[in-house]
Amino acid sequence: MRIVDSAAAQRTILRRPAWDEIEISDNLADSIAAIFGERIGADEAVRRILRDVRERGDAALREWAERIDEVALPNIMVSPEQVRRAYDAVEPPVVDALKLAARRIEAFHRRQPALSWIHNDAEGTLGQLVRPIERVGVYSPGGTAPLPSSLLMTVVPARVAGVSYVSVITPPQRGTGLPHPAMLVAADLAGVDVVYVSGGAQAIAALAFGTETVERVDKICGPGNLFTTLAKRQVFGMVGIDGLPGPTETVVIADSSADPELAAADLLAQAEHDVLASAIMFTPDAALAERVQQAVMRQLEELSRAEVIAGSLARGSGIVVTADLNECFELANAYAPEHLCLLVKDPWSYLGAVRNAGGVFIGERSFEVLGDYVAGPSHVMPTGGTARFASPVNVGDFVKIISVVGLNEEALQKIGPAAETLARTEGLTAHAAAVRRRL
Repeated sequence: MRIVDSAAAQRTILRRPAWDEIEISDNLADSIAAIFGERIGADEAVRRILRDVRERGDAALREWAERIDEVALPNIMVSPEQVRRAYDAVEPPVVDALKLAARRIEAFHRRQPALSWIHNDAEGTLGQLVRPIERVGVYSPGGTAPLPSSLLMTVVPARVAGVSYVSVITPPQRGTGLPHPAMLVAADLAGVDVVYVSGGAQAIAALAFGTETVERVDKICGPGNLFTTLAKRQVFGMVGIDGLPGPTETVVIADSSADPELAAADLLAQAEHDVLASAIMFTPDAALAERVQQAVMRQLEELSRAEVIAGSLARGSGIVVTADLNECFELANAYAPEHLCLLVKDPWSYLGAVRNAGGVFIGERSFEVLGDYVAGPSHVMPTGGTARFASPVNVGDFVKIISVVGLNEEALQKIGPAAETLARTEGLTAHAAAVRRRL
């Protein structure tokens, strides 16, 4: 794991490519060429899949499952009996852990207000109605590496918001044509209405357009890979989306009080996700940087996903030595990480310095892995610098606001002339006439 100064970091590990700058690997390019019979970009591949599913529905879902995932889909919808049988295939401690996570996620999100209000005065009434989105579809990764926690982190807030219909679509396991049993258990615990089996861009297409089996939804949520993210970007406008999640990322800010072994463990936990994940530490203590670097290399030898972690550490990860803690926070706010971990003395005193982050984890006993599973807030957080303007998945993602306007004659006489003036300024004479006829 490299150690760099802040200037070098700005040119390397802190620079993220834009969506139109993403370069796919040679292996992925070869795979796309093999599937489509010609060399095309990922965006074009997604566009063709979306069009095919829109035109051919279930038949296209089955064909793309065989061509891309090499899986036959006997059924696109999971039956209630298959969900019940999934409990027999999941160890009881896992079921108990999922139940604990679901309870804590629900309790946290029930504290988030989303309130209607009506205000009456002499001019009449103004207000807002908060209404849940009616139909939400959740994409939940789960082919080679099932992520039941991500399912809970997305579905439970939707249920708390009052969404009346929530479906989940998730990839099948090879050899079974069904999702991983833990995914089905999580879906049942979260109160999902129906589970569909499909992965990739074709799954997003099914939710956006509907098929003979898959019901169309109003909004699509949930993390995924490059292809599902590109698909969400292309269907946005026809349906709502929660965002465009990119590779996961963590920034650790540490000072001389930090335990280098724990800092290293947190960085490795982040790098374990994917070779595209970013695990970054800012510290003004050069000696601590070296101790953490050594701890990372030592602990890496004990981990099962060492090859993935090594790829992440070599690509977009590193330790940045700064002038002081103030520079640490300046760099962190500019980077706007998904996760920001404060391993500093008296971390609460620095909370006010945090402006941009998906989530902030305060102290060595409040580390990111707890947030990934059981702390309570959704772990589906903004990535790629979007924490500058976006938020973690929350109740607000699943409601919409309807403005209420009920003004009377007194209000008309008071504010109507201003409305007429503005309408004429904009050249909208019909607008102005609608006001004038009432005055």
